[in-house]
Amino acid sequence: MTEHRPLDRDTVQELVAKYDRPGPRYTSYPTAVEFSDDVGAEVYEQRLAEADSLGPDAPLSLYVHLPFCDEQCLFCGCHVIISPDHERAAPYLEMMRREIELLAKRMPKRRKFAQLHLGGGTPTYYSPEELKTLVKAILSEYEPIEGAEIAVEVDPRVTSFEHLDVLAELGFNRMSMGVQDFTPEVQERVHRIQTAEKTQALVEHARRRGYRGINTDLIYGLPLQTPETFEATIDRVLEIAPDRVACYSFAYVPWMQGHQKKLDETELPSREVKVELFAIVREKLLGAGYETIGMDHFAKPDDELAMAKAEGRLRRNFQGYAVIPGDDVLGFGVSAIGDVRGALIQNEKKLSRYGKLVLEGRLPVARGFVRSRDDEIRCDVIHRLMCNFVVDIPAVEALWSIDFASYFAPDLELLNAYQDEGLVEVEPGKVRATPVGELFVRNLAMCFDLYMREKHQHGGKPVFSRTV
Repeated sequence: MTEHRPLDRDTVQELVAKYDRPGPRYTSYPTAVEFSDDVGAEVYEQRLAEADSLGPDAPLSLYVHLPFCDEQCLFCGCHVIISPDHERAAPYLEMMRREIELLAKRMPKRRKFAQLHLGGGTPTYYSPEELKTLVKAILSEYEPIEGAEIAVEVDPRVTSFEHLDVLAELGFNRMSMGVQDFTPEVQERVHRIQTAEKTQALVEHARRRGYRGINTDLIYGLPLQTPETFEATIDRVLEIAPDRVACYSFAYVPWMQGHQKKLDETELPSREVKVELFAIVREKLLGAGYETIGMDHFAKPDDELAMAKAEGRLRRNFQGYAVIPGDDVLGFGVSAIGDVRGALIQNEKKLSRYGKLVLEGRLPVARGFVRSRDDEIRCDVIHRLMCNFVVDIPAVEALWSIDFASYFAPDLELLNAYQDEGLVEVEPGKVRATPVGELFVRNLAMCFDLYMREKHQHGGKPVFSRTV
């Protein structure tokens, strides 16, 4: 396994100040900003039929979006529905059951899955019994393969031991929970108050119930964060000792997320301080023995993600990094995105419209994108780089019947600037991010992104968060 010595904070800060700029996270390529209303239910029907023809030995990846939350966290950039009234959220489960049936009927031969992920919103907004009913509806149509990753996102503030017990009995074996920051003043500002003790208790109970790959999310760049307080948060997280840590940069976009207007912009850390916060995260986690996973994730060396990365088989989709993703992704629920036979499909974002369509027996598609052959090739290269920090050139050439140097001549020219800075090595047979370059893998991936290149040439307005 490659050794990654922690860079000193000054070096990290200097590099980030130079290369930090807006860029995609590449959960898909092309990204969602390229989606079009022209791609609708008819396209989805065709692709589902193609996918079904692969037969029962091709497992799926299932994403289930549960958008409801009791209250709005002011840092949130997800598609959520705020409702303290749980009665309002009850009918949504029936809508989801109907959509599950709709898709299952269209794919009678494809009923096995390698990945199931309950995301949100707050899945544990629902009671243990309600979640049990929903999961049983899924399992009545789809069957996990041996070793399937079955995961749930939880909010420690509303998650009980009973939630974890019920889900464990149904086969759940992964858990991800939001922490963001344990500093009381920061929590108060972003409307996310939870104790480290509650978080640790849930992690310990999850371990007792057989969950592994337990992840905690952190966010740097929140109001009132300082290097001293954030370092204390990292130290407390290390005491909890999750298997994985994801650390995201706070994207302050009040023009897109109206609730962020409630934040006082003057309380946000300066760019220089924000860079220092990231440097602290990397230094502390690598110093504690965690391995880098992609651009902003870390995992213990014996975690499946770290082992998959070391063996070059780490993958990435809308659920994040994965060890055994399915060949096609089905997205269930309002705003959910699927990826089926080269077509990216997003459901309706408006709850009333989504519900009307599924209750009428219609696929609730709002928009999407059909990838070209060039898109597929670039998607493959970008994901190899994003996941494993290396592109095996002969493997890409064999898979796509191309000459890599000729096909990607303009892209490799863009990489030259990063190669001169020691962030990437372009050598016979490989494009490899250096240990320093792993910090900027999004920047390296953007060299292969034709859509970003065209937008830059035409002066397109940035719509992505910053790369670090």
